[in-house]
Amino acid sequence: MLRFLAFLALAACGAVDYDHAPVGKLSGTVVVMWVGETQAGEGDGRFVYVPSATPLRFERANAKATLKTIQPEMMYTDGGSIPALTQVFKGFSPWGYAPAYILHDWLFVARKCVNDNSANSDQAAVAQMPFAESATVAAEVIQTLIATHTVAPNDIAPQLISAAVAGPIAKSRWNEEGACARDKVKPAHIDMIRRALPALSTARTGQRLAKGPVAQIVQVIDFGAP
Repeated sequence: MLRFLAFLALAACGAVDYDHAPVGKLSGTVVVMWVGETQAGEGDGRFVYVPSATPLRFERANAKATLKTIQPEMMYTDGGSIPALTQVFKGFSPWGYAPAYILHDWLFVARKCVNDNSANSDQAAVAQMPFAESATVAAEVIQTLIATHTVAPNDIAPQLISAAVAGPIAKSRWNEEGACARDKVKPAHIDMIRRALPALSTARTGQRLAKGPVAQIVQVIDFGAP
């Protein structure tokens, strides 16, 4: 998701109606794995969202939604990229709103492939979504996490996060070109994930992997069946 220092500086620039974002339905399982050290000195490392046999899925209740259901594919995600000094504040854990971060990240991954005319069928579904709606999705997911008692209510963090992802830095990334191929999960990282979770439906090939580095699970959240 957005780098948190920029988020603090530009939060007020974004416009999203967090208070009226409708509650949707989350299902499936969030699996996030650590595959490497931090990139360019940012965040706490390199992470991958890994779809399981029951992948994360968000069904929206927003009547104006251009995309009613969002189901991410395997992708890099940076959570909230929140500096350690800021993590002491309630609501600002880098994985505190993990499903919202992951679903929002997926929209950007898909959009960049749309921009490069390289989108697969799932990614192409994001083509009609305007940038402002991507921020609304983040707000809807956070509202859903709170409504389902997955996370505790917070008077400040959700509004700030929703405003940040509606800001100019996010918009520039939404319109970015040349990033689709660059952002694909590297084969070496996929192998690390397969060594750790060989039974995952998305990783199963029947091929026996040689010994090597193994990815580490950092987050698992199960929302149950759709």
